[in-house]
Amino acid sequence: MPSPTGAKTLILLDLLSRHSEGLTAAEAARESGFTQNLVFRILKTLVALGYAMQREDRKAYVLTNRLLELSGPRSGEKSLVFCANEALRRLRDETGETVQLAIESGGKLLVLEQFRGTYPLQVSGEVGMRVPLYSCAPGKAILASWGEVKREEWFSGKGRKLKSYTKTTLSTRERLEEEIRRIRELGYAEDRAEGIEGIHCVAVPIHDTYGQPLGAITVMAPLTRMPEADFATYAERCYEAKSSIEIKLRA
Repeated sequence: MPSPTGAKTLILLDLLSRHSEGLTAAEAARESGFTQNLVFRILKTLVALGYAMQREDRKAYVLTNRLLELSGPRSGEKSLVFCANEALRRLRDETGETVQLAIESGGKLLVLEQFRGTYPLQVSGEVGMRVPLYSCAPGKAILASWGEVKREEWFSGKGRKLKSYTKTTLSTRERLEEEIRRIRELGYAEDRAEGIEGIHCVAVPIHDTYGQPLGAITVMAPLTRMPEADFATYAERCYEAKSSIEIKLRA
């Protein structure tokens, strides 16, 4: 049987995961029903261990990406998030745009890490957010890296029609499979405002020692700063980051 304190710690972790803006100790105590003294002690322990941090503006506690680092994909003994950190930061600095590291989880794309861009107007998401694989560049890069059997399993649960998010979403299996063939030829994936109006993305897959896809890295920006004519240039930068990450994973 789990210890009472251990169970309450997990309950608080789950509670924080559902409040992206964070909760104060008083709010967490009110929502959990635990005493404020117990909640305060648990939250301080989570901060000390790196699982949470306290915001300066209103002293709310928010989760860090520590849990994602622990549960994220690995190549041998190497953590993908750890090995990708330096390359992602460099890619962000070189492009000035938001950069993300993502994996497939439960048939969707899961954002593991993000470095916000340096322009005043930025496109960004949140670490831990999930989006459809087929409506974004990193998701399509992963789909194109899968073998036929795994991709067929994924398609089998989707049917012929896929939900449209914009006028350019690839909303049928036929169109998506055609795009996957194109991605395999190019070596990188493109997102022409298929998930969000006005937003373009370019992504490349990351592979382990055996050539299996671990995830993908992507650069995202308003289409005015990332026109289709520049997709290949952004893809080249992504490839440089991918190579650096894969070298660290295999070292």
